[in-house]
Amino acid sequence: MGTCFSFTYNIDDQTVIRIFSYLCGNDRNSHGVEEMPSYPTVGQEEMLKKAWNRLMEDGVGIMGLHGMGGVGKTTLFKKIHNKLSEFSGRFDVVIWIVVSQGAQKSKIQDDIAEILNLCDDEWKNKNERNKATKIHRKLQGKRFVLMLDDIWEKVDLEAIGIPSQTRENGCKVAFTTRSRGVCGQMGDDDPMEVHCLKEDEAWELFKKKVGENSLRKDPGTVELAKRVAEKCHGLPLALSVIGEAMSSKTMVQEWEHAIDVLTTSAAEFSGMENNILPILKFSYDSLMDDNIKSCFLYCALFPEDFKIEKRSLINYWICEGFIGEEEDIKRARNKGYTMLGTLIRANLLTEVRSRSDESCVMMHDVVREMALWIASDFGKQKEAFVVRARVGLVELPEVKDWGAVRRMSLMNNKIEEITCRRSNCCELTTLFLQENKLKNLSGEFLQSMQKLVVLDLSKNYRLGELPEQISELVSLQFLDLSETCIEQLPVGLQELKRLTHLILYDTKKLFSIRGISRLLSLRLLNLGKSNVHGDVSLLKELQLLKNLQDLRITLSAELSLDLIFGNQRLANCITSMDIIDFQEKPLQSIEKPVEISSHVSEINNPTIPCFTNLSYLHISKCHSMKDLTWLLFAPNLVGLQITDSREVGEIINKEKATNFKGIIPFLKLEFLYLINLPKLESICWSPLPFPVLRSISVRDCPKLRKLPLNATSVPRLDDFEIHMLPQKQINELEWEDEDTKNRFLPSINQVINYYYSYSLPFGSFNGGNYFL
Repeated sequence: MGTCFSFTYNIDDQTVIRIFSYLCGNDRNSHGVEEMPSYPTVGQEEMLKKAWNRLMEDGVGIMGLHGMGGVGKTTLFKKIHNKLSEFSGRFDVVIWIVVSQGAQKSKIQDDIAEILNLCDDEWKNKNERNKATKIHRKLQGKRFVLMLDDIWEKVDLEAIGIPSQTRENGCKVAFTTRSRGVCGQMGDDDPMEVHCLKEDEAWELFKKKVGENSLRKDPGTVELAKRVAEKCHGLPLALSVIGEAMSSKTMVQEWEHAIDVLTTSAAEFSGMENNILPILKFSYDSLMDDNIKSCFLYCALFPEDFKIEKRSLINYWICEGFIGEEEDIKRARNKGYTMLGTLIRANLLTEVRSRSDESCVMMHDVVREMALWIASDFGKQKEAFVVRARVGLVELPEVKDWGAVRRMSLMNNKIEEITCRRSNCCELTTLFLQENKLKNLSGEFLQSMQKLVVLDLSKNYRLGELPEQISELVSLQFLDLSETCIEQLPVGLQELKRLTHLILYDTKKLFSIRGISRLLSLRLLNLGKSNVHGDVSLLKELQLLKNLQDLRITLSAELSLDLIFGNQRLANCITSMDIIDFQEKPLQSIEKPVEISSHVSEINNPTIPCFTNLSYLHISKCHSMKDLTWLLFAPNLVGLQITDSREVGEIINKEKATNFKGIIPFLKLEFLYLINLPKLESICWSPLPFPVLRSISVRDCPKLRKLPLNATSVPRLDDFEIHMLPQKQINELEWEDEDTKNRFLPSINQVINYYYSYSLPFGSFNGGNYFL
């Protein structure tokens, strides 16, 4: 006979209610998901499908969705949450928490506890560790989905009390964030980005918000409405707010006015300042460093939809003082790239490539409006940041108070003259005048700019001279005269004692920079494609520039090479070099670094490489050169082009290279172009590793039969191409083995027209990038 035990419990009313609710099937954590209110969306169907499939994968325990503010992350997240109701039997608990900026751990615990019915008088008195224990105990053994909306920093799931997610327990954690970096910190190294809507999707959403009735009133409004929608650049938040603001506008004139406002002063558009810009500003506020905030606002100086070259941008930042007091230009650039990465991961900037394959960033137009709004003290000081870029100006804009202007961008306009006009720009630090039609720049205009740090006059093809008053720009650190037709530098330029960056790229009428040695602060000098060649007198002057760290130069004389090879400090400064028109005995000069190093038994001595910073090299019309084995001493070469050199038979000579065992050339090479080399038979006698190679282009090199490749030479082929002309030479290639042939043959581009129109990636040297 069994034993009967009797227990007596004191159960409060709330517990009775919970038990009764559970027995009746009303426990929301055990039965289904309460749908959240959401409206039909436009253009997110494919993204929803992709996100859902990924979340449901057995091996996925954590999933992040990231994207800029207003792009629709929360809307998409709600769709995922509600879709879970269709699979109520798969998960025991679904927890939705809005985290938001600055949320404390205890607040997140309280929100979770509320959903798990843990909030009682006892809970309020628990510390964070005890709360975590109770949450963990409640969720342990259950299959749960935790959805964290709008996180701004890493959420320590373990400290909160969330059990780990494994393939075996099938638990999931999903979150949304504006920061790509937070995704990695949370453990999702391959998060999904929520993009802006495509053009047709954006139009559908905009039409929906405006309403068909408003658009039917006048046939002329439809095309105008499309133009208004285009101003939103696919951002759902902007499309919704602006669409709703226009829903009552039925006259053509009202739509034309809307376009004018959005083009010239978008922050003043109805709903923009109250409903759009503040939401985006949260991303700006999350930038913890004031210098990074300044870097971000600086990007608003460029026109809408402008691809900003990364390296040029960082050069501006260095001179503006955003990077800090860093004497070493390489370390300063590395810090600049780190800051740029922060802005990209915050989804405030987007990485893109230019037509010439430059690495660039872009700013979404609505984000740009937000930056301009912030820079103008939220619209209170509009003349602090005067940005009239690419708006068709033919003369200086009207400015009520020149003394209030701190930064001015008039780039990409049609201004021909800035005549004698005292501007009193006593606070101006940045002046962008590049890509205009300037032929006359008044010295009087410059006289009051005592605080000017950055002056960009590049791509003013008619500008033939600078006024002597440039000497009064005593704070100037950055001067870009690229692609102008100046014939000589004014004597006054020598007075710019703080100038650190001087860019004279593609100044084809400039033949001399005599007196350059007086610019003792100069750190970067760009002479690429100018007519200033590295003759003896210039190189002697350059040797006096003790702070010079980045030199881009054309060499055309044997003696100039001798001087460089004899001065290791100057050789180390060269980052890009163009060697042309050798007439006599160039090979002896080219081999000089090998001779310098020949007495060293071990080549792995770090002091041996002669061109430690050489990144881009173009050799042209050097008809006595037979090989370039000296490139062993250019360990950081990124781009190499050799053209029209009829005696070059090999790049790396085996006999010469054996004296320097241990050196592996081209480990950082990305682009190799070999054009019109009739005697070239070999790049290297054996296969080489090319960890980052992106392109090999060979044209009119009839004796070249083998590329220095084996099956493991290029780790990634998704961004790698081989171009070869004439096309018949492809069939004559000799491969290391069948594996090598099978691996690389699909990478050969056989479209002839494509190659002849091919734009070399080191085609833009402006601002310190490529140089051919």
